[in-house]
Amino acid sequence: MTLAGLTRHRRDDHMDRHRHLTPYAALVLSGGYVEAGDQGRYSVQAGQVLVHAPYEAHQNSFPRTGAVVLNLPAEGRFAGASGTVADPDAIAALAEKDPFAASQMLQETFVPVDLSVSDWPDLLAIALCAGQDFSLETWAEATGVAPATVSRGFRRVYGTTPQRYRLEHRTLRALRLLPAWRGTVADLAAETGFSDQAHLTRSVVSLTGATPGRLRIKYVQASAAHGG
Repeated sequence: MTLAGLTRHRRDDHMDRHRHLTPYAALVLSGGYVEAGDQGRYSVQAGQVLVHAPYEAHQNSFPRTGAVVLNLPAEGRFAGASGTVADPDAIAALAEKDPFAASQMLQETFVPVDLSVSDWPDLLAIALCAGQDFSLETWAEATGVAPATVSRGFRRVYGTTPQRYRLEHRTLRALRLLPAWRGTVADLAAETGFSDQAHLTRSVVSLTGATPGRLRIKYVQASAAHGG
């Protein structure tokens, strides 16, 4: 019986930047890979885990050994974006019968470990997520990177431009705040660095296919259904 969500990747495989609509955790069963996405860049090996929130995007490269990866639903809360588990084989065996039980085992045995990479594109990613506007030229000069190589080098590593990366991070932050947000959508736009409500709405629709108002109704209905 095939494991739910099991993917196999050959050496030197590459997956262009892509987006997942639902949360999931990727458990490496063998080999390893590098992932660069909305939470930063990570290098993971067998027994290690990457956790992905809804609507996040990333690209993956498998430069040395390829990898076998088990992807499981991640509806619960994890203590970090990356970590390890003591017995990945037990989780994989359980996933053959019950992927949701395997997901629960993964969550219960997950130990947060920082597996992030920290080169200049990753430092730029952190700066872009910090919420402040700045020019790439100013950042490049301050960090000693040639200004002409910044956009090209960042796009090669992360699969998108610095400007788009910053916009999507702001959108993801708005989506995280939206379920509990008590103000107006215009207030949310101001809180998350958008020029106005229309700008936020366009960006949310681009990522999710729905407006903030429709998503808010969806969250309220889901909360009511679960007795929230």
